[in-house]
Amino acid sequence: MTEQTQYSDAAIDLSNQFLMAMPGMVGGNLAGTVIYICEHTPKGALGLVINRPTDLMLGSLLEKIDLKLEIVPRHDTPVFFGGPVQTDRGFVLHAPAGEYSSSIKFEGMALTTSRDVLEEVAEGRGPEKMLVTLGYAGWGAGQLENELAQNAWLSVEADKNIIFGMPPDERYAAALKLLGIDPVMLTGVAGHA
Repeated sequence: MTEQTQYSDAAIDLSNQFLMAMPGMVGGNLAGTVIYICEHTPKGALGLVINRPTDLMLGSLLEKIDLKLEIVPRHDTPVFFGGPVQTDRGFVLHAPAGEYSSSIKFEGMALTTSRDVLEEVAEGRGPEKMLVTLGYAGWGAGQLENELAQNAWLSVEADKNIIFGMPPDERYAAALKLLGIDPVMLTGVAGHA
């Protein structure tokens, strides 16, 4: 039995978990990321990078879709790089879950892809806590389990305070600390037992 088969048979569920990219194991635009896994099923996984803000601000994004932001404090909220899949599409991770036309609900939060959540935000209503991204991180059936078997990611139960209450540049270290790991102790070389 291969490592990939063993992982698949274990039927692990990584929903509501953070994935932290291991140095030297995950490259490209996912190197150094923390990903919040919104959904993980036998068909695959979907998550959002929570520590990679872009230069695009929420006010500018809303203007691009013909919405005017009525509340000044959110105007300069950064839009995040959510992952390399569908980077032209917006995703809103928010709490509380709320009632929107296209949402996946989990753990008192939701991932919404419909325009109605942004319309409420523009009007000064909407979710109290939110993270807006362009794109998402996605894996096909068994792909994430295989990457875990290759030591590409560390995982730990997510903490909403890290998503919504910490500066983006502190989220990677904070997620690692949930495992009791100091980021300076990580190396780019992984071993297999």
